[in-house]
Amino acid sequence: MKFLASQMAFFLRHQSNRRNLRFVLRLALFLLLLIAAYSAAFHSLMAAEGRSFSPLTGLYWTLTVMSTLGFGDITFAGDAGRLFSLVVLLSGVLFFMLVLPFTFIRFVFAPWLEAKASAMTPRELPAGVSGHLVVVGTDVIALSIVERCQKYAIPHVLLVEEEALAIELFDAGCRVVLGPLDAAQSYRAVRAGEASLVLALHDDLKNTNIAATLREVSSTVPLAASINLSESADILALAGCTHVIHFARKLGEGLARRVFNAGLESNIIGRFEGLCIAESPARHTPFVGKCLAESGFRSRFGLNVAGILRGNHYLAAGPDSILQVGDVILLAGSEDRLRSYDAAVAFESDLDMPPVLILGGGRVGTAVAETLKGRSIPFRLVEQNPALIPEKNGGEYILGNAARIDVLVRAGIEQTHTVVVTTHNDDLNIYLTIYCRKLRPDIQIISRATRDRNVASLYNAGANLVMSHASLAADIITNLLIPGRVFMLTEGCNIFRLSAPPPSLVGIPLRKSRIREDTDCTLIAVRNGSELRVPPDPDAVIRAEDEFLLIGAAEAEKAFMEKYC
Repeated sequence: MKFLASQMAFFLRHQSNRRNLRFVLRLALFLLLLIAAYSAAFHSLMAAEGRSFSPLTGLYWTLTVMSTLGFGDITFAGDAGRLFSLVVLLSGVLFFMLVLPFTFIRFVFAPWLEAKASAMTPRELPAGVSGHLVVVGTDVIALSIVERCQKYAIPHVLLVEEEALAIELFDAGCRVVLGPLDAAQSYRAVRAGEASLVLALHDDLKNTNIAATLREVSSTVPLAASINLSESADILALAGCTHVIHFARKLGEGLARRVFNAGLESNIIGRFEGLCIAESPARHTPFVGKCLAESGFRSRFGLNVAGILRGNHYLAAGPDSILQVGDVILLAGSEDRLRSYDAAVAFESDLDMPPVLILGGGRVGTAVAETLKGRSIPFRLVEQNPALIPEKNGGEYILGNAARIDVLVRAGIEQTHTVVVTTHNDDLNIYLTIYCRKLRPDIQIISRATRDRNVASLYNAGANLVMSHASLAADIITNLLIPGRVFMLTEGCNIFRLSAPPPSLVGIPLRKSRIREDTDCTLIAVRNGSELRVPPDPDAVIRAEDEFLLIGAAEAEKAFMEKYC
């Protein structure tokens, strides 16, 4: 009874629910008056036929006829009474079978269910909660970050202001608190002052409001905010943001780093202090057709082969792995070692490097173009919105629809060696990837995915490499919370850090650890104090104070955690 009373009290807090309830009560009162009128008319018509019944019998007859039960034990003998019976029957059908049920469901039952669900959605976190991530946002990036937090057991909560969405997320198993984003009380309710990080993932204006509101609650809690426009960075910093992150620019820079130079120089795609991770194409190198044991990457260049990207698959690199023409080699080592490798294997091209083709001139496409320009790699960017074409255009920007063959030919599809697909619409990206693959089966196609679920479709469409906007953002935030914990090389393939080796491996040489054989993860570096061993000595004994850097596909990382952690 106490629970029911609290539910009713919460239901009646909303003015619309009180208004609906008054309407239903007025309808019920009208129905009661109609039943009383019918009962009175029943007695009058029966008296005209010379018969008399008690008041209870009159009510009994009215209800049996209106509800269509019609037992037939009391009937009129004359036509006037039978006509009255038809009126009572039809009005009963109208009210009992149509008006009353639908009115009750629409104005009472459905709002009560909504109020019940809303009452179950938390309004605050329990006292004592601390060290958690507060995510203020509900877009694909926010949900990807929540998924990553669940994977790495990072405590977190979503602050949501839309009641229906909060209920939906709560029912889906997310930790949610309902509250307005521009109210300081909402941030007190999520214990923002004790959080490890607050993350704002709305538009630039709303993020500024969130930052200003949060600073009413705490002046010290770290606050990260996403931005859509580079010009907003200074304003958000002034509003109190500790980190201002342009996710679209980060994605564009990441896509641009995957474009190979004409001389096949290795692309450094990640840095961990003195350790560099680079991609290098196997094509035109003397290692094609040879196994890694014969190629001598470790002995000749001091580099560790961290893995092989073959199409859309990451392969753990073993001594017997044979390199194929289309493979991309993942190399781990110092930058000096990588440049020595480039000098040894790169070839001089007699032809000028054809421009890279960028499809889409939004924030991501623009970032790709600027990054390529900084690397002195020529490009052609295709965009159909004239407002996104710079006024000073030396021919790098092509106005037109990338789905038209004449526009692609004008942009250089027949000469280019790489196409980067950057639109924010995954359906369009899949369409353009298929189109470019059919036109040029031999080129490198790099594509952006907005949603994680479309990554596999883009690979199936013919992309050589896909980077997910949501996954990249999740990596950035994960590294803010756990510095250096994870770095995404490509979708589904990560570098991850282990602060201490599994106890079962301590005291045995790396060569005998069977990490690669048992989990498909590759150990690329070992840190002990200030010493970073790249590549690690296979005969070195694993010590308890060692820190591991490993690379592997998502399944390999999971297998490693299940086996050793």
